[in-house]
Amino acid sequence: MKIAEQVTFGGSGLDRAAELRSNIPALAAALQDDRARTVLLWRGKLLIEGETGFDLVRLPMTHPVLRDARDAPILLGREQGAAIFAQDISHWQPEGLEDGQLGGFLDTSEQAHPALAQGQRFRELRAMLTRLSLRDAELAATAKAIFGWHASHGFCARCGAPSQSHNAGWERICAECGAHHFPRTDPVVIMLITHGNRTLLGRSHGWPEGMYSCLAGFVEPGEPIEAAVRREVLEEAGVRVGPVRYLASQPWAFPASLMFGCHGEAISDEITVDPSELDDARWVTREELTDVFAGLRTDILPARKGAIAHFLLRNWLADRLD
Repeated sequence: MKIAEQVTFGGSGLDRAAELRSNIPALAAALQDDRARTVLLWRGKLLIEGETGFDLVRLPMTHPVLRDARDAPILLGREQGAAIFAQDISHWQPEGLEDGQLGGFLDTSEQAHPALAQGQRFRELRAMLTRLSLRDAELAATAKAIFGWHASHGFCARCGAPSQSHNAGWERICAECGAHHFPRTDPVVIMLITHGNRTLLGRSHGWPEGMYSCLAGFVEPGEPIEAAVRREVLEEAGVRVGPVRYLASQPWAFPASLMFGCHGEAISDEITVDPSELDDARWVTREELTDVFAGLRTDILPARKGAIAHFLLRNWLADRLD
């Protein structure tokens, strides 16, 4: 697909400076460089500023708010010759915020730390998917994913002992058995399934009323992408799929997936929904989907802007899958 990398989080050519991760003297020098900057997270949210479009805030390494960061900075890469890091202050408790107030399908609340400049606040990445620049989106997704991995992999998968962060945050090592652990990404197929002039849409349990999207599922061990597409569609909707081709990919840090966008041609059209997998599934014509994207339907809401499903469906409508 010629426009594959135009998908949200499609990449900005960030220099990830991997050679610095294990070079302790060079990493120390990078940290002490006055040009070095860090992005900041709080409970998975990113520090941003701006109103119409959002900018990811890059703080100097000496900023007072970083005194609340308990762990060492994680190296994200290099911008304009200087290192850029990520740090986390999730243990900070905003005044008046009670446990259980955050979360839900889309958390649109914002939090402002008193040590930060006016207008700078923490915002959920899902709530600004298409309102970040390519570079800011890549940095944000990388930071969110790597901190999510550390949060869920604090103990060795081999022996159960606590593990420690190494290599500028890109490795964990168990002091008990010596096992080395590296960040993991879960492969997921997401499918634009077509049958003539129609595409197959489904909705998962707990989604907002009327929201439909492409079917998706995790790739199983030992399974090719194409086979995963056919298996998932058959399991979830009872539809058999013939030819499958890859279109585009999208890092999806919710919490740590890599979405493989594919186009599959259905060879059957009778739908049998597995109620444990989907709430509903239906065939939608091009004309109907055009109305959905135009906001003319009340029974179907379009896939969320910024998600690869929206990208695939929109380009199917525009006949731009090649």
